[in-house]
Amino acid sequence: MSMKTILVVDDDAEIRELLQEYLMKAGYIVMTAEDGITMKNQLEQQMPDLILLDVMMPGDDGFTLCQFVRKSSEVPIMMLTAASDEMDQILGLEIGADDYIAKPFSPRQLLARIKALLRRTRPVAEDGIQQPTTLPRSIRFGHWRLETLSHRLFNLQTEEDFELTGGDFSMLMLFLSRPNEVLDRDTISNATRGREALPFERGIDVQLSRLRQRLGDSGKQPKFIKTMRGNGYIFTAPVSYEHE
Repeated sequence: MSMKTILVVDDDAEIRELLQEYLMKAGYIVMTAEDGITMKNQLEQQMPDLILLDVMMPGDDGFTLCQFVRKSSEVPIMMLTAASDEMDQILGLEIGADDYIAKPFSPRQLLARIKALLRRTRPVAEDGIQQPTTLPRSIRFGHWRLETLSHRLFNLQTEEDFELTGGDFSMLMLFLSRPNEVLDRDTISNATRGREALPFERGIDVQLSRLRQRLGDSGKQPKFIKTMRGNGYIFTAPVSYEHE
């Protein structure tokens, strides 16, 4: 398996150097950028497998840069946020980040989260998700078709299509692989973040809301994902797998 490349974007030189040294020892190729201009230059040369993106930077902040990346790529993005600022974490997820980690964090915790994020962006989901024996080429539900290799979602009514982020793809695949089964928040968090849900964490709600918007699903009268108060969520639409 080829080595994965990580781009660390942070204006703090000490943090960049520490993360570069630690992640290189863990077996990753690490690029660094101190601002948005350098980041964009790096992306023109090579698209990494994952971006670690600090929120608070001079010039273009992390939110602006996340939106810039999402215009042309679905590369996994992990935001580096302040521990006390929940709004930063929620906003990052709303504009397309796949996960966040709050400063200060331990290198081991960061490494575990990076591995989980890279793992769940593979075509075949892990962490206990019950996939069909052979990953289907596409999955049909309602007026949608999901291409599992490209992560593209096709609207069969309007003929429009778009590519899902790694987190949105993992969440949708979880529901499609376990239809008519109530999934609690820990199950969803393990599949999409590689860890159990934290108390009062709103990230799952934000990501679920984003997925529902993608599907044109109403929270009050859902066609696909229904909320089971106090228990979790259930995917209620018929699902069919296409292998050829």
